[in-house]
Amino acid sequence: MELTGKVIALLPEVQGQGKNGTWRKQEFILEIPSQYPKKVCISLWGDKIDQADLGINDSVTASIDIESREYNSRWYTEVKAWKVEKGGGGNAPSNSGSALPPVTTFTEDESDDLPF
Repeated sequence: MELTGKVIALLPEVQGQGKNGTWRKQEFILEIPSQYPKKVCISLWGDKIDQADLGINDSVTASIDIESREYNSRWYTEVKAWKVEKGGGGNAPSNSGSALPPVTTFTEDESDDLPF
């Protein structure tokens, strides 16, 4: 799945020690444009943080995975980015729901040439 939008916040990087060694995580808030803009908190892990090199107001397309897990009878959902492309990713489709077909306009002369 891909989300396209503008980075509106970068949260501080978090580091820790796990059974597999040291880990790093940074979250950022992506605002997805639509009639009612949505905000999504997306996590970057490890080397992806340096590869993305994100800044506030960057337009990006994030390829994401969504995963939920249970802990103490509560469910937690995380949105993890496995690839982030700056510049909105070109012609990549987005899930913003704002893609509208092009508007066709007619001049006065063309509107009289109806085929029926």
